[in-house]
Amino acid sequence: MLLINNEEVEKLLSMKDCLAALELGYEDLLQGDAVYRPRLDVWMPCEQQPDGYWRWGTMEGASRKIGVFAIRMKSDVVHWPNGDTEEKYCMQPGTWCGLVMVFSIRNGEPLAIINDGLLQHMRVGGCAGLGVKYLARQDACEIGIFGSGGMARSYLEAFYEVRKLKRVKVYSPTKANREAYAREMTGKLDIEVVAVDNPELVVREADIVATCTDSTRTVFDEPQWLKEGAHITCVRACEIGPKVLKKCDVSVKLGRNTIDTMDEGMIRLHGNVGYIAGQPEERARIPNPVVDNYKGDYFKYFMDVRGGKAPGRTNDRQVTFFINAGTQGLQFAACAGKVVELARQYKVGRELPTEWFLQNIRD
Repeated sequence: MLLINNEEVEKLLSMKDCLAALELGYEDLLQGDAVYRPRLDVWMPCEQQPDGYWRWGTMEGASRKIGVFAIRMKSDVVHWPNGDTEEKYCMQPGTWCGLVMVFSIRNGEPLAIINDGLLQHMRVGGCAGLGVKYLARQDACEIGIFGSGGMARSYLEAFYEVRKLKRVKVYSPTKANREAYAREMTGKLDIEVVAVDNPELVVREADIVATCTDSTRTVFDEPQWLKEGAHITCVRACEIGPKVLKKCDVSVKLGRNTIDTMDEGMIRLHGNVGYIAGQPEERARIPNPVVDNYKGDYFKYFMDVRGGKAPGRTNDRQVTFFINAGTQGLQFAACAGKVVELARQYKVGRELPTEWFLQNIRD
């Protein structure tokens, strides 16, 4: 049994490896040899954060080719300053608790416990990269990014792997953050990354527009800014507004990220399903961004496009939109399974006695 931290994940897993692992998992899903459970949250009022909630989130999946099952679980104190962004921490601001447990599907052996921080960014960015691979113009080279955090970094790294990029424009509300991002990513990818001081400059002339924020409100809803043939993607469902959605010729959602039927006591929030405790005035703290624009059958599913059952982009003039939500559990199985494989190969991680996780009493 291995214990693997974020620093070790960073050494082991490249974005190229991440994309290959995700493709393998989705190949299994197409063939009926992979499975995932959508994200499920449990909410409890939090005395430490009177304007927030404690939230336990889990998602899980398994792949036959990769040979593992993984469950990602996290413990967050969540709050929403001024209702504009979602902030979270564990115990105190600046620390977080998220773990991925990995098991062999061949004999049930517990294989690893992995910190989820870097994996979380990479699997989301990697899926955005697959959206670009299958939906963006082949000559897409100009990128516009909203946000300058971890997701904005992983998104750009994934785009870099699937298209020949020339220039990137980035905007986030804090000037120092966007300028630091531009310096870092210019050095890391050896391409021109420029910080701009208003949202319109991000979108104008961009072949790919990505919203990578923690906003609970719409980030971009000005279709007149879009270049013909642009590709759009997001992190959160609420980031893209209804006028931009109507401009899109092809909209593709990664997968189903909610449970179709709900038991009594379950509620959908932020596109996910949760069980929520607390009194009415406490439950009212939790913002639920309007995501009605994502309901209905106007969009296709990524697996149908990838499997040839539904058309994706059919010409270079179309505006395409990739809704990067769904199939999270399978993503963790694919990426964590690859990390475990590489950790064994390069002898990385701390060994924990497997017998600590076994017992001789039947459940």
